[in-house]
Amino acid sequence: MPRARKHLVCLENTPYYHVTSRCVRRAFLCGVDQYSGRSFEHRRSWIEDRLRVLASLFCIDLCAYAVMSNHYHLVVRLHPEAARSWSDDEVLDRWTALYRGPLLVQRRRAGEALTEAEQVTVRAIAAVYRSRLGSLSWFMKCLNEPIARQANAEDGCTGHFWEARFHSQPLCSERALLAAMAYVDLNPIRAGIARTPEQSEYTSIRARLGSKDQRAAVSRSVASLLERSELHHFPVAPRPLMAFADQIGTRDNRPISRACLPMNSADYLQLVDATGRIVVSGKRGHIDPRLAPLLERLGFSRNGWTGAALAFRLHYRNGDLRLKRSA
Repeated sequence: MPRARKHLVCLENTPYYHVTSRCVRRAFLCGVDQYSGRSFEHRRSWIEDRLRVLASLFCIDLCAYAVMSNHYHLVVRLHPEAARSWSDDEVLDRWTALYRGPLLVQRRRAGEALTEAEQVTVRAIAAVYRSRLGSLSWFMKCLNEPIARQANAEDGCTGHFWEARFHSQPLCSERALLAAMAYVDLNPIRAGIARTPEQSEYTSIRARLGSKDQRAAVSRSVASLLERSELHHFPVAPRPLMAFADQIGTRDNRPISRACLPMNSADYLQLVDATGRIVVSGKRGHIDPRLAPLLERLGFSRNGWTGAALAFRLHYRNGDLRLKRSA
């Protein structure tokens, strides 16, 4: 018997989850339909754009992702306690980037004077929004619902686009977390649509390998959603993928206190490369064992890669991007 989502997502046991969402029947999220010959490749960017924006607005870290032809994978970390430090105005700013909210909220954000009773109501609304911004279910709703509307409008049809809400799997150990991340990043290779991790488009490992372009990529994603009126404004500094242990940096010779993935970035790249070379029964592809190791293909030594990744993270964390939709 199916179990309620609140019993499946339990932060007391683990903050990490592997999440998948799949299309119904022969509906295509991306890829090329072999029956009609129609290409849906442009829909991959729909998912990636929204993931980048939602990961910045919600109390949810994005650890890994892969966008496939009729489904996608995510590995996420939930930390709803971060929202408790946000003021009501910050909560309202974040939520109204996606939804305009009721009239009282719009008046509060416009700076209008409210009565005491109206202020109490707005605080109650902000409390609801604060809870939603730490919820995996609301994160997935804000991701899947607009994609379904866009796809149905493009296909000229109505009805369900997604097979179900989503499937979530708790990752109860560091070993499970890293295994899930490697599994997700290797999806295009196992499916035979990419030869190497650096060629695996619309995956987190491709984004990490092109880390110098992540800032520009987030800017493009935000601008795209603003242009399509799917985002009303963008009131926060953009957040990239969750950092590895060697990427969090130091301040005054002390490690910066922030959550990080339990592995060095170079070790993870080597893990993915080694795992991808294993031939798996029933899977179409694997990394050619004759290829040089991943870091060597990229022209990095182990120390060189770590230094480049750390320098980027320190620069990126202090960056800011606050955009509003043009009239």
